Amino acid sequence: MPTLIPLPAFDDNYIWLWHDGRHAVAVDPGDAAPVLAFLDAHALTLTAVLITHHHGDHTGGIAALRQRFDCPVYGPANPNIRGITHTVRGGDTVAIDAPALHFDVLSTPGHTLDHLSYVGHGCLFCGDTVFGCGCGRLFEGDAATMATSLDAILALPDATRVCCAHEYTLTNIAFAKTIDGANPALIERERRDRAARAAGQPTLPAPLALERTTNPFLRFHDADMRAFAAGYLKRAAPLPHEVFGAIRAAKDAWDATQP
Repeated sequence: MPTLIPLPAFDDNYIWLWHDGRHAVAVDPGDAAPVLAFLDAHALTLTAVLITHHHGDHTGGIAALRQRFDCPVYGPANPNIRGITHTVRGGDTVAIDAPALHFDVLSTPGHTLDHLSYVGHGCLFCGDTVFGCGCGRLFEGDAATMATSLDAILALPDATRVCCAHEYTLTNIAFAKTIDGANPALIERERRDRAARAAGQPTLPAPLALERTTNPFLRFHDADMRAFAAGYLKRAAPLPHEVFGAIRAAKDAWDATQP
């Protein structure tokens, strides 16, 4: 089975890299430099790139990587993404010979309308749809669209490793505590993730089971989050996507108060 590595990039991005000791696949290489450095250090050949959406911190390294390796690049059918060689959409599959990898493509719009996620080998590469204890801002989609995407992710097995594109977990936990502070699973997650970061380790990937119990953005079907949303919206019995929307609005307002 290939090895999965999170490569830090920029201030808080992760570029996910699979390799089998000879060949490698990169997910969302916003910056070519850390990918090239790792490939060179381990004598690896890049054989494919997967792209989740069009934002530059996920796509900026495509040109330099293709100039060096001329490998296929899989991603959304968005003309704003330069370098895509194989467009894919939800329901498609991506099969890579070396390293031997196979992914199912999920349509996960909300953060952006072109957003895709890739599922395979017990992992979910979800770009900016889900973060550790959080989710992406709604730059292009609305709450109902994102809630549908999150439901698709919630349908995956509990053991699925959620491979997000940013190290936002501790900040997201700080917000989650403002609306879910009595949640013992959240309190334990904060202890563990703070220790990981203090040791210079990533908080990711996290099992989907952990996100189900600690991530308020994935708990919009739960009674306590419905109660929060009812109070926030000042009306009873909000629909699931309205619960999600209330949590997202509360996070946006909280973000505005942070230094």
